[in-house]
Amino acid sequence: MQRKGVRGSGGHDAEGPLDELYTTPPPHFVTRREELAAEAKADGRMDDARLIHAARRPTLAAWAANVLLRSQPVASQRFLELGRALREAYRTLDADGIKELSDQRREIVSSLSRQAAALAREAGHPLSDAAQQDVASTLHAVLADQAAADRWAAGRLRSPLTPPADFPSSTAAPAGAPRTPTREPTAPRSSQKRTPTKDELAQRRRQRQEQLTQARKAAKAADRRLREQHAEQADADASMEQARDRHDQARQQVSAAEGQLRQAREQFQKAEQEQQAAEERCRAAADAVARAEQAVRDASQEVERLATPVR
Repeated sequence: MQRKGVRGSGGHDAEGPLDELYTTPPPHFVTRREELAAEAKADGRMDDARLIHAARRPTLAAWAANVLLRSQPVASQRFLELGRALREAYRTLDADGIKELSDQRREIVSSLSRQAAALAREAGHPLSDAAQQDVASTLHAVLADQAAADRWAAGRLRSPLTPPADFPSSTAAPAGAPRTPTREPTAPRSSQKRTPTKDELAQRRRQRQEQLTQARKAAKAADRRLREQHAEQADADASMEQARDRHDQARQQVSAAEGQLRQAREQFQKAEQEQQAAEERCRAAADAVARAEQAVRDASQEVERLATPVR
């Protein structure tokens, strides 16, 4: 899934921004494209800026297929390898072998389609039934056609892919599929090749059987890995739900604590005001007591003066 880098005039690589663009949700694609193009232009990378600006927004299904490729590199590489094995097997297998691999192919495509839908949903852009069918069609095309596989492996699909009509997608073998190895057409007598010996035919059958065994192993390994990843994703989803619950509980506790804090502050302010008023009343009362005491002393002195006999 490696690609040759696209170099701009400033010697920088435009691959990173383009990869980012095609995993950016379609509603935000244009805005992010203009931002990346402006950054490249500001850095003097005019060729990169033009390449980025020329990028076209993918459909939701194509975006989901791009995200699937980027987020699951190991499973995607195995899926591509399975496609190569299936295409090779289809050229040599009999109808029963094609039927068995078709069953496995549908199961794997279904699993990957569900995973792409889950990734899109987690990103906040759930797929419609039609879009999910487009993702499945794209994955079928990747298995059936090398050119489609190369396009998906580049990670920049703009629209879903369609599998070729001559690749089987049902449990039945394609019409007219041979149950025995296909023979080369008979050449003119002047250039006709010799008839293969029994040993050569047996060797070809053994090779075909080995190819079938390898294709089956690849399909089972890819399916097993997908099941493991689905289990891991289910665990991650459960952990995320638990974390969300704890976050909601903590937020409620913070909200309640903030309410209690506001109430405590209001009560504190009220108490401070009451304390200030009480202190003022206390000072006023103390002043009044002092004045009264002084009046008593003055009156006592006057009484003593008047009670003294006149001589």
